[in-house]
Amino acid sequence: MTLKAVALALLSFAVFSTHDVIVKTLGGSYTPIQILFFTSLLSFPLTTLMLVRDPTPGHLRPVHPWWMAARSVLVPCGAGLAFYAFSTLPLAQTYALLFATPLLITLLSIPMLGEKVGIHRAGAVLAGLVGVLIVIRPGAQPIETGHLAGMAAALCAATQSVISRKIGSDERRVVMLLFPFAMTFLLMGAGLGLVYRPMPLSDFASMAVISVLGFAASLGLVMAYQKGEAAIVAPMQYSQIIWAALYGYLLFDEKIDTGTIAGASVIIASGVYIVLREALGGTSRNTPVLQTRSRLFSPGAMRVSAVLRRSKAERADN
Repeated sequence: MTLKAVALALLSFAVFSTHDVIVKTLGGSYTPIQILFFTSLLSFPLTTLMLVRDPTPGHLRPVHPWWMAARSVLVPCGAGLAFYAFSTLPLAQTYALLFATPLLITLLSIPMLGEKVGIHRAGAVLAGLVGVLIVIRPGAQPIETGHLAGMAAALCAATQSVISRKIGSDERRVVMLLFPFAMTFLLMGAGLGLVYRPMPLSDFASMAVISVLGFAASLGLVMAYQKGEAAIVAPMQYSQIIWAALYGYLLFDEKIDTGTIAGASVIIASGVYIVLREALGGTSRNTPVLQTRSRLFSPGAMRVSAVLRRSKAERADN
């Protein structure tokens, strides 16, 4: 079962990497606002299939309206910033910056969840942030807007993930999905008139492919977490750096420099250590990183934890 879980996770993150390649390709012609608006719009029919199957009774009013409002703004903002980073930076650098998300989740869980972070995880966070500096290398190379967007995307993703951990047990799954979708349409739709460029059918089809890939990869992650432990499945996300090197070299003539390799290695090692510390150390009350099972930068992606909870509930009823 563990090998199946690993294989499914690796396949899912390979699909996500293909999703990001299409985002990067379209980013040469369209703004993140336009890409995100249409990919979210095309994702909605797929997400609706998940919404209509929500068996929990209740209404669509959030139990925690202010937290829900904050999360609903952070989801599209984080995705838009990540799309911009993919469009302007080499793939490997973008992934290295986004890999800082678990480090930021660990930091934010202290004030927001009351998590107690000991010296081991604190040291891993500090080392990971040093890894980010190695990737960006301030002073040795110009800091581009893409670098700032990548870090801001990681911060948005980390914040909305901690909020989900804080309120997820109180809110219905349909509410957690519906409000960020609605906010995405409102925010991106409001800006679309300023940046819209007519699209040929092939580009519109590419946006549809982005939506399908995000949804399919999320389903793969659901199956992976059903078959294996989170501590085994979660680190598989770092396999995307391999796809970044391959896709970047073959499609965009990108070569990974030693600074990116060194920085990404430090960030990945820090992230893996935090995951293992939460899983095996017994010192984390909330396990915020392990509970972040969704991929946070894809409009078509679903909340993996919510689907897993529903599956467990259905098995218990049977």
